[in-house]
Amino acid sequence: MEIIIANTRPELGRSAATKGAGLIRKAIEDKGSANIILATGASQFDMLQVLVQEDIDWSVVRAFHLDEYIGLPVAHPASFRKYLKERFETIVSPMEFHFVNGETDPVQECARLGRIIHHHPIDVAFVGIGENGHLAFNDPPADFETEDAYIVVTLDEACRRQQMGEGWFPSLEDVPRKAISMAIKQIMKSKDIICSVPDLRKAAAVQKTLEGKVSPMIPASVLRNHKTVWLYLYKDSASLLSFKQSKLL
Repeated sequence: MEIIIANTRPELGRSAATKGAGLIRKAIEDKGSANIILATGASQFDMLQVLVQEDIDWSVVRAFHLDEYIGLPVAHPASFRKYLKERFETIVSPMEFHFVNGETDPVQECARLGRIIHHHPIDVAFVGIGENGHLAFNDPPADFETEDAYIVVTLDEACRRQQMGEGWFPSLEDVPRKAISMAIKQIMKSKDIICSVPDLRKAAAVQKTLEGKVSPMIPASVLRNHKTVWLYLYKDSASLLSFKQSKLL
């Protein structure tokens, strides 16, 4: 794992996007197309703004959606489909974008997405880390063992409070309790992973992810078992780290 600490949020987003774009171009050069995973949330704003401006042949890029609430209409301001349509899909028009539909039968939707992604190994995954250490919507204790690519999950209160705190919902009761999430093993199958964590409120999760045990209780800690992860931190999100194995931008 390479850890990069930025002095500003825009600097973090630019560095993560530039690295990810280079990996996408390399995949296209090697095999004629690329498969990517995109996350959502406040942690991805700056990265996506830069990524969509990169010189990439998006007509040969296939994108997969990381997670989505169950039962939330696509027109809702907190819909992750809405987020990615507006900030990515309508801007770059990729070859394919496989969204998670939270408004249909969730078990069938997990199976549908699983069949598709099985045929398209992921080259680059763009992810974040939650305040409770979650990876995608895999809250603690996360399932590290399931072979299903997408699973139905119950969101814990810490996760739901984060969504409210970021301004996506007016109250905790408005935050859905269920979601469809890409599973841990599926994320870990990605050839390369770009993880962006820009917020001070995630400093404790970052510290536990990097300095605690690899454990389902800190789902993002599993990233330490992956061979090629680039972790982009803001100086505030890195503020609780005790080690110095990082590169200051």
